[in-house]
Amino acid sequence: MKVLVCLKQVPHSDARLDIRDDGAWIKDDGVKFEINSYDTYALEQALRVKDAGEAEVVVVSIGPDRVTQALRTALGMGADRAVHVNDPEAEGSDPLGVAKILAAVAAEESPDLILTGFMSEDGNFAAVPPMVARLQGIPSATAVVQCEISDSSVRVERELEGGAMEVVDLEMPCLIALQTGANQVRYASLKGIMQAKKKPVDAKTVADLGLAGQVGASAVKVVIEKIYRPDKGEGAEMLEGSTGEVVSQLVGKIKELGLL
Repeated sequence: MKVLVCLKQVPHSDARLDIRDDGAWIKDDGVKFEINSYDTYALEQALRVKDAGEAEVVVVSIGPDRVTQALRTALGMGADRAVHVNDPEAEGSDPLGVAKILAAVAAEESPDLILTGFMSEDGNFAAVPPMVARLQGIPSATAVVQCEISDSSVRVERELEGGAMEVVDLEMPCLIALQTGANQVRYASLKGIMQAKKKPVDAKTVADLGLAGQVGASAVKVVIEKIYRPDKGEGAEMLEGSTGEVVSQLVGKIKELGLL
């Protein structure tokens, strides 16, 4: 079995983010990056498939040279090889452009199973996984919190709105987008980190994938016009007194707002 895991490198959760002068995105100079947390659950699920039997785990990511660090981390955790789409022409791609690139890699790799995170922590679109599946013409399930993988099919449990859950059976090849908390993510061992240095990272360009002129900033259908920090509202009202008095005041405030 071959499992393709899609990873994205995003700003570290504790990183200070400053807005670019054009207001279109953040400044990434000096920002520490890490693997998107949603994607770590996808990688862990792939590694569990490998642990359970014969499987090759391939990780793919799009971005500049710094993305190599994320790929090496994944290789250190146990992935077998990596594909790095490192091309300035891919910069500024919208979700559809990203999906086209990942789908093109998938077309070359012909995996039995594609695993992704539910969404990225920086974009929050949650649109790329289903679009990759649509471009590949394979079934998919998103917001997956549990999955059972056999030789030819996958049974997943996925979150629905209002706290409901849904069980879905999919025939391979298929795509699964995992929710956070779907499993317990492992750490890369020292041995794994050393071995990762010898594992192959295949660099590809947009042209290599047959997508010249079809992705990147010039081909976007979704444009981020502006990002900004919201204006500060009025200061918080501090409640004083004993615990009982504070609770009584808080209940009164809630009733005033019609929330109780």
